[in-house]
Amino acid sequence: MSAEFDLDAYLGRIGYTGVRAPTLDVLKAIHYAQALKVPFENLTVLAKSPPKLDAASLHSKIIDGGQGGYCFEVNALLASALDALGFEVTRLMGRVRWKTPEDVATGRTHMLLHVALPEGPYLADAGFGGITMTGPIPFKTDAVLETPHEPRRLLSVGGAVDTYELQAKLGDTWAPVYQFSMEAQAAADYELSNWYTATHPSSIFVQFLIAARPEADRRVTLFNTELTIRGRDGVAQVTQLTTVDEIAAALAEHFDLHLSAAERDAILAPHLDGWRALSAN
Repeated sequence: MSAEFDLDAYLGRIGYTGVRAPTLDVLKAIHYAQALKVPFENLTVLAKSPPKLDAASLHSKIIDGGQGGYCFEVNALLASALDALGFEVTRLMGRVRWKTPEDVATGRTHMLLHVALPEGPYLADAGFGGITMTGPIPFKTDAVLETPHEPRRLLSVGGAVDTYELQAKLGDTWAPVYQFSMEAQAAADYELSNWYTATHPSSIFVQFLIAARPEADRRVTLFNTELTIRGRDGVAQVTQLTTVDEIAAALAEHFDLHLSAAERDAILAPHLDGWRALSAN
């Protein structure tokens, strides 16, 4: 058990009061609770402050501060909690394929987790935006793998190093999410990718506002000025927001993210005209 990780505070943050043991049922419950309580969001990046990934910073931001984060933050937090509960966790890195043409190469910019259990290996990932998994999936290829929300599947795509592709079923379509190998990643690997993701001008997290959180019966996403609430039946309600105050209100209502007036001016206002123009096109 990690001496640095405050497990009580973490479990209080995600609202989990169940058994504390490294079992499959506990993994599923912890994963689900964190996915629903800790939003995926990039406000720190938009504030031009690359997220810090050390344990103390994550605790201060997400547990004490009630904020969320993107994959390097929320999955690092999940990994630390699973470590503290006695799970055997391997930290991995993936290449995002979501909404990316097949002929476009991508770098390793996504964190995911491999968890070893008596029942076999599982993948856990509570940090992939609007299609964040709400439960771990068994490491089985060419099979439909159920989660509390959309089904997933893993495909072996070969390569010089054994590589796998995670896909999500959206309606009748299987959509690629990311590809990964089983090479364990060090903290330094995440620091490099985190710096690129949080500072490179072409990074979507530098350019756009992204917030997402699943609920039991739907998913809620905010992309720039577009708020989407999509039910389990796939039907989406889309609202176009037009002002900084409307965006801030949506962040507070749907993601429990509360910005001060100064934060609104610094984080949202400089981008508003560009975001509105993108929504109009």
